Amino acid sequence: MKHRQKSLLLLVSLMLAASTLLAACSRTSETSAPQGDGQTSASNEVSMEGMPIVQNPINLEFFAPKRFAASDWNNILIWQEYEKMTNIHVKWNTVDRDNLVEKRNILLAGGDYPDALYGNGLSASDLMMYGEQGVFLKLNDYIDKYAPNFKKLLEEYPEVKKAITMPDGNIYSFPTITDPNFKSMLTGAFMWYNPEWFAKTGLSEPKTTDEFYEFLKAVKAKDPKTIPLGGGPGWAYLGNFLQGAWGLGNRGVTHPYVDIDPATNELRFFPIDPNYKELLQYTNKLYAEGLIDRDFFTANADQIIAKGSQGVYAVIADYNPESVYSNLKGYAGASALKGPHGDQMYSYIGSSVGNPGQFVITNKNKNPEATVRWVDYLYSDEGSKLFFMGVKDKTFTEKAGGEMDYTDEIKHNPNGLTQDQAVSQYLVWPGVGYPGILKQQYFKGSEGMPASVDAAKKVEPYLIKEIWPPFTYTKDETERMTVLRADIETYVKEMTTKFITGGASFNEWDSYVNTLKKMGLDEYMEIYKAGYNRYTK
Repeated sequence: MKHRQKSLLLLVSLMLAASTLLAACSRTSETSAPQGDGQTSASNEVSMEGMPIVQNPINLEFFAPKRFAASDWNNILIWQEYEKMTNIHVKWNTVDRDNLVEKRNILLAGGDYPDALYGNGLSASDLMMYGEQGVFLKLNDYIDKYAPNFKKLLEEYPEVKKAITMPDGNIYSFPTITDPNFKSMLTGAFMWYNPEWFAKTGLSEPKTTDEFYEFLKAVKAKDPKTIPLGGGPGWAYLGNFLQGAWGLGNRGVTHPYVDIDPATNELRFFPIDPNYKELLQYTNKLYAEGLIDRDFFTANADQIIAKGSQGVYAVIADYNPESVYSNLKGYAGASALKGPHGDQMYSYIGSSVGNPGQFVITNKNKNPEATVRWVDYLYSDEGSKLFFMGVKDKTFTEKAGGEMDYTDEIKHNPNGLTQDQAVSQYLVWPGVGYPGILKQQYFKGSEGMPASVDAAKKVEPYLIKEIWPPFTYTKDETERMTVLRADIETYVKEMTTKFITGGASFNEWDSYVNTLKKMGLDEYMEIYKAGYNRYTK
């Protein structure tokens, strides 16, 4: 009996020891690789630098948006070349950019999501929510070990690290980063004039909002078939260009509804500010008098491009027309307009930290180390060149001095394609988000064209001084803010369009403001202030 008891005690002791050993091993594994099973490095070692990333080929699946239906990312030059370099084959599951959010939400809700989400433009709220749920991997240790290019940028630009580190101390994503010297990229879209209309109307370039109105009227009077103002589509480009003339958006477009009230130095939800009402009344006057394209708020981007390519717009609120529209040359960027109260500010500029959530790795990924190295290359000089320029003598040519440009087949497409459309036969950046760094040297898209660079120089004297990056929120703040944003920001967009197009009378302004307050605007601003305080500290 005693012998049996001793044997039983010995067995229990051995089991406890084994359990302790397993727990210790588990903790050690969690420390070295917080999530993922380490399968890649164990069975197929990941190189710490250089190419290929893995010695034996592996397969990954990514979900991404795309703009041009004709391009199949599974058979496109850029990813074919990158697969040869890395030994990593990516199966691309793409969706039209207009349906991205809906399709992504279905994937995440159903649990049927792939190894990574590429170019999805996830908000800080999304990152925090899915990060804390464990759907998106914590990347801190992976970045430290497997992302030398990205890690270097975080050290060079501390504001980037600040913007992508969530309140729980974790990084869940890779963002878009813009070289701070690349001003035409930070500004992006402009107001563009066809200079021929200055000669036709006998007017010079408008300097004030009143002169802009008179110029558009003169265009319409001279030729009723010409549409004085088009582009877009929708309020985003036009609104962001005009709002600085009313002193709105004074911390940049990363925060499209909140800035600082200059009278109080406190946070302001400016869509209820009296100046915003004046801005909408001004735009309503343009619309009511037929000075804005009637399709401005209803057509999609492809419809606007097709229409604008016929040369019907005297003024375009959009990215460089030479890139976006077919056969449009010679448009020149506008300067910042002075508004009725003396404001002359160009607020349509974003932070060097673009959207923080352009690449996330999910808990389905069995090769997180290799995946981090895959995306890290896009933050290197060589990776940026490959991503935006492609392959020498196939998509770009290089002069003896190192100057690069796209081939004639892309710049002057024989089939009448715009540059973006022609590039999209080989590369994937036009019209969608992506992880990586944007440098003027390698970016020959709309923002990198000479006319765009000149347009940025024109507005530079009026650029705002402080530009906010995205703010971060706690889990509870995120959950509540997601609900509030869905109601408040959707309502603002709907009513902005209605006020401009006449669908709502300005007599309803007080009702509009009261409705926003009933939707929880005060709570929305309290959460915003918490994120702002976190940023300022």
